[in-house]
Amino acid sequence: MKHAVKAALLGLSLLHLSAAAVAGDRLLATGGIMELEGSAGGGLTPWAVIAGLGTDDQIGASAFCTQVKPQDFKLDSCGVAAGFYDRLELSVDRQTFNLGNTVPGENIDQTILGAKVRLFGNVVFDQDSLLPQVALGVQYKHNSDFDLVPKLLGAKHADGVDVYLAATKVWLDGPLGRNWLLDITLRESNANQMGLLGFGGPDGNYHLLGEGSLGMFLTDNLVFGGEYREKPNNLAVFHEDSFKDVFLSYIPVKYFSVTVAWADLGNIANHPNQNGPYVSVQASW
Repeated sequence: MKHAVKAALLGLSLLHLSAAAVAGDRLLATGGIMELEGSAGGGLTPWAVIAGLGTDDQIGASAFCTQVKPQDFKLDSCGVAAGFYDRLELSVDRQTFNLGNTVPGENIDQTILGAKVRLFGNVVFDQDSLLPQVALGVQYKHNSDFDLVPKLLGAKHADGVDVYLAATKVWLDGPLGRNWLLDITLRESNANQMGLLGFGGPDGNYHLLGEGSLGMFLTDNLVFGGEYREKPNNLAVFHEDSFKDVFLSYIPVKYFSVTVAWADLGNIANHPNQNGPYVSVQASW
């Protein structure tokens, strides 16, 4: 049933896209990078931008696949997001988390359905304003393997809902003669390790968490930056650390990008100091 819902949503998005004039006239990189949960933004945190390259009278979309491989685990995440008139974003994402030698031969799967609406502001055209582009988003997450590990660790729920408010500002020809991007996101969440280890636990439930991204355009096609994502700490048995990364995104044409990063994920389950490479490919139109 869960796979059927995902397929139906994906098919609906593609149907809308095929029925519209999907010209993708927005500027390069204005759809951001697809983050691990399927929303447009940075690799670790959503931004206020809307997926795809559609303007306010077009429908656009982005599709991506990402792999993060710290020392003892592996996370694969693939998804698609449709952007409607540079105002509304709908997304679906599927994550597979390989448990390595913690539970040999086992994976945890999670499906994430997302929606985001731009409230006000425009990252490109509001250069004369101090106000950022601001968007409100929601992510519904379902852990398909809750009974395998999360429940045993003390997680309370197989499903959870994240709500976030993102503010993104772009400075064209800013300091050092470069274009800059800054995002600050506030998220209300009870997701343990993004939901891969379930939701809630003996040490808490929902928390207000801070996230941020800073990027500098080295050239028109190359972006260097870093991200930070605060995490809840609900499971008494294992500590959960904040996520951090340093990334480099290459956008040879506005319809395609490759992002590489070094991600510091901290403690995951019974393995401390988990860090490793992050690679993501994305197509946008």
